Amino acid sequence: MGVNLNWRFLLTLRLRKTNIDAVATIDAAKEGDIAARDWLVREYTPMCFRFALRLLGNEQDARDAAHDVMIKVLKNLYRYDDQYKFSTWVLRITRNTCIDEFRRRKRRPISVAIEAVDGTPGPDELTERDRRAVRLHQSLKTLPTMYREILVLYHFEHLKYQEIAVMLDLPIGTVMNRIFRARRKLRDAYGDDSLPMAVQ
Repeated sequence: MGVNLNWRFLLTLRLRKTNIDAVATIDAAKEGDIAARDWLVREYTPMCFRFALRLLGNEQDARDAAHDVMIKVLKNLYRYDDQYKFSTWVLRITRNTCIDEFRRRKRRPISVAIEAVDGTPGPDELTERDRRAVRLHQSLKTLPTMYREILVLYHFEHLKYQEIAVMLDLPIGTVMNRIFRARRKLRDAYGDDSLPMAVQ
């Protein structure tokens, strides 16, 4: 099964609400509808890539992981339980794929992808924004995996406590405590300056 990905388009695509009925589209994809399956790839690949990048810290590894995840998603749609959010199910597959990659990869140079930003800020603002983003990503990479992934899920993928608890198979109290500890560790790693608002 092939999955054709236009990475230049997907890397700048920001997830947004559409008029598409996601539930109906997922059901159609289960039945083999090609257009529905293409929509799933376009809609969820950017999320998989961002999550994988923040866990793996390497752009090429993240691209490979996102590609593998979408293949797994399409092959295993019949296993999806619609009592859970589809995005949570996809992120769980992404997490497991990243864990597999951790186990088999060799150390490689790390590159950090900076997400596209909206608006037209000036060069100085862009430079400062990029500097802070790189610093944040570098600080995030120093955290143990369990803290890094829970910050990514909560602050960057905007999952709720209950969704994270289901995804990681943890009690909600443990999720909340781990987020608190992870924020503190990230502040220590980031240094004296205040963290970006997204992870305060």
